[in-house]
Amino acid sequence: MTKLLVNVDVDDLEKAVHFYTSAFGLRMGRRFGHAAAELLGLEAPIYLLAKNPGTRPFAGAAMPRSYDRHWTPVHLDFAVDDLKAALRRAESAGARREGEISEHPWGRMAQLADPFGHGVCLLQFTGRGYDEVATG
Repeated sequence: MTKLLVNVDVDDLEKAVHFYTSAFGLRMGRRFGHAAAELLGLEAPIYLLAKNPGTRPFAGAAMPRSYDRHWTPVHLDFAVDDLKAALRRAESAGARREGEISEHPWGRMAQLADPFGHGVCLLQFTGRGYDEVATG
């Protein structure tokens, strides 16, 4: 069996724990010293990994870690029941909204950046959710 683990690099572990527990209602699982924290409350646990800015993410990496806003093709989507309430909670915890709430055949979406530069989306499904647009 394969198990999905979500790892998010952050430069300030305590700030990250506060943000993700406050913004998305996650709860602390285990601590791994000052290097990592496990957050629970989703289908897959999220592990916040303390990594210093300027360090290389892997040997030979062309670019060092940066916690300015950056783009990556992998990001976190949080499906919520009440988009406006979830958006208020996330912004209060330190998320930055990137545009207005958008409407889609499957529901509504708010795009955000967490305090560490990672893209995060809040989704509120309507009707049959993604099944509204599924073709296969």
